[in-house]
Amino acid sequence: MPKFTCLFLLLAVGALAHPARAQVDPWEFEVYAAQTLGKGMLELEALNSFVAQGPDLGYSGTAGGEIPSNQMYRGALEATYGLTDNLEAAAYINTAHPNAEGMQYAGSKLRLRGSLFEQGELPVDLGWYLELEWNNTPQFDDEQLELELKPIVSKDLGPFSVALNPKFVKVLVGPGNSEGVEFGYSAAAYYRWTRWISPGIEFYGGIGLMDQIDPGREQQHYVFPVLRGELPGGIEYNLGPGFGLTPGSDHVIAKFNIELERFIGALF
Repeated sequence: MPKFTCLFLLLAVGALAHPARAQVDPWEFEVYAAQTLGKGMLELEALNSFVAQGPDLGYSGTAGGEIPSNQMYRGALEATYGLTDNLEAAAYINTAHPNAEGMQYAGSKLRLRGSLFEQGELPVDLGWYLELEWNNTPQFDDEQLELELKPIVSKDLGPFSVALNPKFVKVLVGPGNSEGVEFGYSAAAYYRWTRWISPGIEFYGGIGLMDQIDPGREQQHYVFPVLRGELPGGIEYNLGPGFGLTPGSDHVIAKFNIELERFIGALF
């Protein structure tokens, strides 16, 4: 019996020492349509989220490093430029504000996003998203370099717009570099009510590694009822509360995204 007790304690300590990595990107609660920015367009965006109530499983939920997610504010500054009418490039700087601590740098990202075919040419609009994320901040993310690929499917159906973004993530440098590919998703449906305000619903989640799916209670799945629209001056917004659907998810997350687009002309 003592041997089994020691083995149990060792396994428990090991689990605490190696918290599960976050299955969603808490710096980017955003669902993409296939349409990209036009050539010469510049978009500046601030992506903000706050974990109002963390998970029951300790270092789970959107915690990807050494700090629990409860009461965590995260912000990302994004600049996107339309290289062509079907290809855009973007750069991000991520920051985080743990409970009772100051704002801290939390990593950077570069990405390309493209659209395939002309809009409306196929029954659904298709696109792609390729992202490289790196950081040296194990308190927020213990993976140093990750590659992410997202196929994009979207469609306008009368006053409704729908989009689906399956997500495939491979760790290149970090504790998970010897593991396989993680699978996650984001999806949305919006009702175009007025230019100023339109309701919608968004979904985000992940199941862990494709060849070793996490138990259901450890997976993350969220639903966000949102409002979005355009304010005077051309400023667009997307905000709403998110609710975790599994014990391993953060219970309540609030998000507020705001963006501004301007034409600046071709740089090349």
